[in-house]
This record gives sequence, C-alpha cells and structure tokens, in this order.
Amino acid sequence: MNNPKTGYQNNTKQGREIPYDLSRKDAKKEDINPAATREARIARMRTAGTVLRKRSQSLEKLESLPTDVPDLVCLSHLRWDFVYQRPQHLLSRCAQEQRVFFVEEPIFGTEPGTRIDISRRDNGVWVVVPHLHESLQGDSAHPTQQQLLDQLFAEREIEQPILWYYTPMALPFSRHLQPSLVVYDCMDELSAFKGAPPILRELEAELFERANLVFTGGQTLYEAKREQHANVHAFPSSVDVPHFAQARTLTEEPADQASIPHPRIGFYGVIDERMDLDLLRGVAEARPEWHLVIIGPVVKIDQAQLPRLDNIHYLGGKAYTELPQYLAGWDVAMLPFARNESTRFISPTKTPEYLAAGRPVVSTSIRDVVCPYGQSGLAEIADTVPEFVAAVEMLLSRDPQASGWLPQVDQFLSQISWDRTWNQMAELMGAAMGSEQLVAKAKTALRSSK
Repeated sequence: MNNPKTGYQNNTKQGREIPYDLSRKDAKKEDINPAATREARIARMRTAGTVLRKRSQSLEKLESLPTDVPDLVCLSHLRWDFVYQRPQHLLSRCAQEQRVFFVEEPIFGTEPGTRIDISRRDNGVWVVVPHLHESLQGDSAHPTQQQLLDQLFAEREIEQPILWYYTPMALPFSRHLQPSLVVYDCMDELSAFKGAPPILRELEAELFERANLVFTGGQTLYEAKREQHANVHAFPSSVDVPHFAQARTLTEEPADQASIPHPRIGFYGVIDERMDLDLLRGVAEARPEWHLVIIGPVVKIDQAQLPRLDNIHYLGGKAYTELPQYLAGWDVAMLPFARNESTRFISPTKTPEYLAAGRPVVSTSIRDVVCPYGQSGLAEIADTVPEFVAAVEMLLSRDPQASGWLPQVDQFLSQISWDRTWNQMAELMGAAMGSEQLVAKAKTALRSSK
C-alpha cells in the first residue's frame, strides 16, 4: 500500500527488508573483508539471492552499476519521505549510477534494543532509519549510532564510500569512517533555524576542514561560506520542468481543492517559523473574496498560531506527484516568507517550480528570489500587505502569454534542471577524486542535460 502523502510504499510493507539488530552474531569477519572486490560481492549475493526477494533486486542493481564508482552514503537531518526537495532530486539521480544509502536521524521509542530499518525506493535509493531507545539522547546516543553505522557498512559491504553530509551533527558518529571523498551539501544555514543546537557551528567548522567539496544551496549561502573552504560551489535550487509543466494542461481538480472558489493564491512547502503569518492574515483580511490555499506540513510552530479565516484553506501535506494538480488550479502562487535569520540564506526550490507550472509568482524580498527572479521580472516582490495585494491584483489582470512573461519564463527555465545540476556536481566530484573517467562521463552527461 502506498503512503497517501508520499506516494511511496510504507516501510512495513513490501519495500522493507529485515531490520538489523545489534544482537545479531552472524556477521562473519570474512564478509567484511576490505579487500573484497565488487565482483566477489556479486558472486556471494548471487549465492544468497534466493533468500530474500529484495536481495535479488539488489543484485540486479549492483550488477548493472559501474565497478569504478564508490557507494554514496548520505547523512541527513531530513527524512526521505517528509518533503520531496533538494536531497531527493540529487540523490535519486545519483542512484542511477551507484548505490546510495540515505541515513536519517534516529527514531527514539520505548521498545528495548536498537536496530536499523532499510527500505529501497523505486528510484533506487536505500533509506536507512536507526531506531534507538528513548533513554539514549544527545551525546549518549552517538556510540550506538556509530555501532549501527558500522553494522550497515559491514552488512552492505560498503568500502571507502563518498560521504555526503546534509548536517554537521552527524560528525560525532561518522568521523571515524574512511571515505574516498567528503562532500558537504550545505542547503541551509541550519544554525539560524529554530531549536538549532549551539554546538552546530563548531561541528560545521570541523566539517569544513574534513570536506573535499562544499556545495551551497544558493548564492547568498555561497557568499557566506566561500571564505571557509577552498573548494566551494554555488548550486541554487533547480527544477524538473516536465513534471511541473503538467500543470499548464491539467484540468481535473483534486477533490479537496475543487470546491474552493477563485481567485486562488496558493503556497506549498513546510509551514514553520519561516512563514510570515501576519502577512498571510493581512492579505486574507484585505481581500476576503480571494482564497488562500496552503499545502504542507506544519512543524516547529503551534497550529494555534496559524491565521484561521474562512478564505484560508489548509489542505495538509501532499505528495510530490500531486503538486502539479494543485498548481493547475491556482491563479497566483506565493512565497510569503518572513524576513528573519532563518530565511536570510534560503533559496526556495518552489520558485522555479511555480514558474514551470506557468503560475505568476509573488514573493517577499528573499534575497535569492529577488536575484534573479525579481530583478528579471519573473516574480513580483512585495513585503507589506498593501504591496502584496497590489502585486496579486496586477498579476490577476495580466495575460501571461501576450505580456511576454511566459516566453521569458520558459527561456529562463531552459537553462536550468536538476539533471544539469547533478552532472555538474558529479564532474566536480570526479575531479576531486582524480578520476579522469568520471569527469569525462559527467561532461558527456552534462552536454546531454536539458
């Protein structure tokens, strides 16, 4: 059965393998021989391939992958099935070329013992979820997390992988590993987020020292980090244009949006301290005939703080695959972000996604939206309620095609894609590893990227 919010199979169903338990004693020493070749591993997996159906799927995948590319192990503060964003776009593409293990933060519970659950998504990514007893919190959890990670490496025969970090908080239980490359994909200024631990800055400084490559999720973040590492590269949010362009032709309405009157001004994304709730309320009060459609999970803030008016509709989280259907029914898309420390460095992925859907965009003055989208006329910038209302009114009256806006949007979008972003990253990783073969392969893929 698919999860209605994620579109993926529930972990408890077909996509899940037998969890590893630290009490297991059947991990033989010869199975974790670092000198073992990939061919030898394939032979052993073939022998054991009748044991589990998933194992045979893994075997097929492994056999089809090149032998000169190391596995990639990602250490993330985000859950794979939470919201489909930058990590999912990049690593699902990576998984077409090499094994990818996405290690999430632990889930703490009351069950005795510890374990890791591993499930494989349709795009090939292996999602690894540690489960720890609730008594293990903070630093006391690190030895167990390290033990579970070592168990994963042994069971899956992961040797000298690329370590791909989304959070410096993973260093205490992963710094002992021997990687072939360390990449820090710095997609946000996590230290500015609500509830960020004070030690995060110190660990990020250590991660900068250990990393071979640093990618940033936007230009503003790049400018803030470029003096901290010699090999930093800006990769702003990109877009899967064909996916969101479906919204330009879809006519069928999702059931929970169909009865909402027009005009509709929509937003999707995580609803947290980064959203300007006063602006949202002000716009809804100023134009009661407009309807604000809000899609996404509410996290880190009390739901009681959300403005509740008859013309504000909270529809909850939706799967990535569903978003074009909702976008198709909006008249204007909005980015009502608060202007504070937590939004200072963000590069909203939804900006090019809205545009690919052909929806006019109004945003507050988030720097990475102002440049390039606001300055090039692709998005309207408005910070106050009167400015926001005026911008929406202008967009509601504008003909996107006749005004030349939509052709300009398509010209801009023709220059970016997640395929192109990933291939550029792969080229840089190949160069950092000194692999002329990987660089040449990435350049070839880059030339064919759209």
